[in-house]
Amino acid sequence: MTITYIKEHPSIKNCLKQGLINYSSLARLIAKELDIEKKMSKEAILIAARRFKESLRKELSREEDVRKLMGSSEIEVRNKISVLILKKTALDYIDEFTQKIRANGGLVYVLEGSDNYTIITQDKYVNGLDRFIIKKSDGLALIILKSPKDIEWQVGVIAYLTSLFAEHGVNILEMLSAWTDTLFVIEAKDVNLALGFLTL
Repeated sequence: MTITYIKEHPSIKNCLKQGLINYSSLARLIAKELDIEKKMSKEAILIAARRFKESLRKELSREEDVRKLMGSSEIEVRNKISVLILKKTALDYIDEFTQKIRANGGLVYVLEGSDNYTIITQDKYVNGLDRFIIKKSDGLALIILKSPKDIEWQVGVIAYLTSLFAEHGVNILEMLSAWTDTLFVIEAKDVNLALGFLTL
């Protein structure tokens, strides 16, 4: 019960991991939130929290490894990005559409979902598939993290990166990974904020 509570509250988990938490205060908070009033229950919460902190040491070490890897990564930003959600009936037209973009030196990524296709490209290339569009978002930004080959074997990279976006209130509209490249589509207004926490 205690560990579940801590896992469901990332800010508490992070403070516990860093050793920045008062265990008695934490036990009182959990007892109050879970409506546990017996003293023995609070002591049990305190003991469980201390034991859980020990298990978080490996996670802390992993995060340090991820930060080192990110320190060796390059960041590229592309502005004026569009995301198109297309009907499955667009399949016969997508290949021709993407070839035209690539022939012009443009950027395009295609993802296949269970009942749609998602295309990420530059705003200037979005014409031609209008009759298949379910949803279109434009004026976005694409952040590309180009990492060393070690990223393939490093546990927790995506979890670490997505938690950074969440902690800073930056919504990831689309995300994909292509071996050493990790791509995030976000709103253009959030680019400077994202660059700030990704380059720390």
